[in-house]
Amino acid sequence: MTSLADDTRWLDAVDQAALVAAGEVTPLELLEAAIERIERIDPVLNAVVIRWFDHARDTARSDLPNGPFRGVPFLIKDLFASYAGQRITNGNVALKNQNSVSPADTTLVSRFRDAGLVIAGRTNSPELGSVPTTEPLAWGATHNPWDTTRSPGGSSGGAAAAVASGMVPFAHASDGGGSIRIPASCCGLVGLKPSQGRISLGPIRDETALSVELCVSRTVRDTAALLDAVRGPAVGDTVIAPAPSRSYVEELDADPGRLRIGLLDHHPQGGAVAPECAAAARSVGTLLESFGHTVEFAWPPALEDGSLRLHFAALWSTNMGVGLKRFEEQIGRSLAADEFEPMNRVQADIAAHFTAVDYALAFSAATHFRRALQAWWADGWDLLLTPTVAELPIPLGTIANDPDNPLATVERAFQFIPFTPPFNMSGQPAINVPVEWTDAGLPVGVQLVAGYGREDVLLRVASQLEMGKPWAHRTPSVG
Repeated sequence: MTSLADDTRWLDAVDQAALVAAGEVTPLELLEAAIERIERIDPVLNAVVIRWFDHARDTARSDLPNGPFRGVPFLIKDLFASYAGQRITNGNVALKNQNSVSPADTTLVSRFRDAGLVIAGRTNSPELGSVPTTEPLAWGATHNPWDTTRSPGGSSGGAAAAVASGMVPFAHASDGGGSIRIPASCCGLVGLKPSQGRISLGPIRDETALSVELCVSRTVRDTAALLDAVRGPAVGDTVIAPAPSRSYVEELDADPGRLRIGLLDHHPQGGAVAPECAAAARSVGTLLESFGHTVEFAWPPALEDGSLRLHFAALWSTNMGVGLKRFEEQIGRSLAADEFEPMNRVQADIAAHFTAVDYALAFSAATHFRRALQAWWADGWDLLLTPTVAELPIPLGTIANDPDNPLATVERAFQFIPFTPPFNMSGQPAINVPVEWTDAGLPVGVQLVAGYGREDVLLRVASQLEMGKPWAHRTPSVG
């Protein structure tokens, strides 16, 4: 006889919400099922690093908002997303030891709660989300459910491991250089990076930043339904994406028509790409052709610009500098050498030597790149298809702090993720789709990129791929 924890483990959020709406289970019963799974599975994975189960139980017993996900258990990433009265560390040792709590919800967390989600804790993230793996000194490494010797990716690696292992149906994630798409690829999940300005970063963060937020999920419909629930601007937002013409859920059954799709199966600047990753992009291109789309080897020439990485690195190191300053303001003192990770410290130190003119020039270069990149879609292309990452999920420890050469860590990270950062700079929506797998059972994601504001096109095609080559039956054996 199976338990509710087993019966609901592989149900997506839409189905779990339907059980609550039909009165077949209560929100508390769904939550207890998720807690049972977390307590059983997480000792192997180390994905859920902060838990507020008693608070979540009180929430589940309360009069929950009648939103589309009423009663569905949920986890939020330990990075920037504030939940009033609950702990947050941003992956930092000093904040962890201080037991810091959030004074108020961020706008997105309030929208999660208004959607009826029951938030039960926080998932592991690297300090400041700075690298594409999840191995912070504060909390230790998160393991990939498909092969526990490998990384789940990052920075939303804890979220991806929790969802891929069936702890919760979907989880909050954010993406400043690929941090939704990378772990989605490594863990066999759907990972949509929305357009810049699609979802408010209020009340503190600025929508002109590289990062956006949404989730990782097992089904396209969960991602579409959550996007419907939380999209839209808030007071004072600096970037606002154009409103969709209809709900994103309605796009799942819509005919995308015959699309013109460019295929990039190699590193645009000459780096290495694993054969399995390149082959996955080509295989999905063939599948898309079978749906009636036109697929050609073509890509934006702007991606071949060798200065792109330098501009991204300048903006990224500034983020590390700002993060360090904010931590010190919060704690009320300077952080000791062992309280800020070496790979982030060296970037913050570099940023500290920038002048205002240096930063303005980097921002200007990024703006020129943004226009040059988006011009390819304006010239008549609908989608770009690429590998999501350049390697199979990397062994844990591959991207690790080296105090003697901390910049080597940054260089190694760029080798892993050449395909994702450009679209944080351009602000375009991009999605990882988990269509391909190796013979050994490792997921190999592919990335689709649309023009700015065109999440509708991405969701239509992702839904086509989900129906044409389903992945829901693939589940890891962990737990």
